[in-house]
Amino acid sequence: MRHIAVIGSGPAGYYSAEALQKEYGEEVRIDVIDRLPTPFGLVRSGVAPDHQSLKAVARRYEKVALSDTARFVGNVTVGRDVSIDELKSLYDAVILATGAPNDRPIDIPGHDLPGVVGSAAFVGWYNGHPEFADLDPRLDVAAAMVIGNGNVALDVARILSKTPAEFVGSDIVAHAFEALGNSDIRDIHVLGRRGPHQIAMTPKELGELGHLEAAAPRVDIEDFPPELDDALLEPGLRKSVTHLRAFAAAGEAKRKTIAFDFFAMPIAIEGEGKVERVIVERTRLTDDLRSVGTGETYAIECGLVVSCIGYTTPPIEGVPYEHGRGRFANADGVIGPGLYCVGWARRGPSGTIGTNRPDGYEVAERIKADLGPGSTRKPGRAGLDTLLESRGADVVTFRDWRRIEAAETARAREGSPREKFTIIADMLGARGD
Repeated sequence: MRHIAVIGSGPAGYYSAEALQKEYGEEVRIDVIDRLPTPFGLVRSGVAPDHQSLKAVARRYEKVALSDTARFVGNVTVGRDVSIDELKSLYDAVILATGAPNDRPIDIPGHDLPGVVGSAAFVGWYNGHPEFADLDPRLDVAAAMVIGNGNVALDVARILSKTPAEFVGSDIVAHAFEALGNSDIRDIHVLGRRGPHQIAMTPKELGELGHLEAAAPRVDIEDFPPELDDALLEPGLRKSVTHLRAFAAAGEAKRKTIAFDFFAMPIAIEGEGKVERVIVERTRLTDDLRSVGTGETYAIECGLVVSCIGYTTPPIEGVPYEHGRGRFANADGVIGPGLYCVGWARRGPSGTIGTNRPDGYEVAERIKADLGPGSTRKPGRAGLDTLLESRGADVVTFRDWRRIEAAETARAREGSPREKFTIIADMLGARGD
């Protein structure tokens, strides 16, 4: 028997557990440890609430969690309740699947003004993450800026633009649903340093902007290269650019506007005690497609800035870390003897949910090769249980989670699949006796 701990219950964690089950069959016991009482990581708190089909992947992870060889150990924080060294002494291997939940800071003057928020915080707010439920973003303003040209920026712009009726079927939490319904925002600027051919937006998500009830996307046709150049793009990006060209040609007028500001770099955020405007420098592309400033600047008036420029993995004491890349130092997922990483903690914040699957399978194969044949003398989950009990940890099991989930389903507003608890004490209380 082999005992393996997986830290993090998001896609990377559960794909790793699934891969370990296939490698070892019944000869493995896997503990999936998470600091929250709720599993599934960014599937629950990062995927947009109006993208319910993407959240359905949680059923695959649930199958893993309900097997005899894996269990969920929720409400346990590595570094507070148990250390990495203690886990390494208890398990044959430890896999860090902690993701990249921290916002990469936007390092320009005025970044700390009230009204500037990171996308992890903003997305966590409308998704009901306990750490961000009290964010209270400034929505009593006429204009907002979203900095970034990826799918997260699209999610933020779309959520800011939707009417209450367009949230039917979503699981956006009540406090965000109400606040967005009362929002004064009418103009949303999506800022990108480079041009339409360099976006990281996928066709499906971009195409959704063309079907919003009260908002119309706007793109300046002058920002595009010659249309013949589109043929050189890979197919997915070409479809995305086709959407942008359609937005530029439509010129549709609606109550709200989503304006794409390409070749635009924020250089300062200004205001008296709060965000009032962003100073933007126009950019151009070099021969190797890097963006460089031109020296020409202009101001965009806005009262809310959401920075969607990337994420970082928080360091853990005793684990080598690459500060420049915001991830654990590793070679193909191997940090050191008995310690591995997968997903964004390994690669940095890139790719889709499914991108994490190959990571998990590669590391599972590596672990089996590193450990070799035979069984372990390490205590595994029995040792963890003894340790956590001695420290008074209030562990949440998968059975507990299903009771929490049932309570969230029962309290849902009409047309919503659930109303998430946003306070950990309420989650723990929903477990029942």
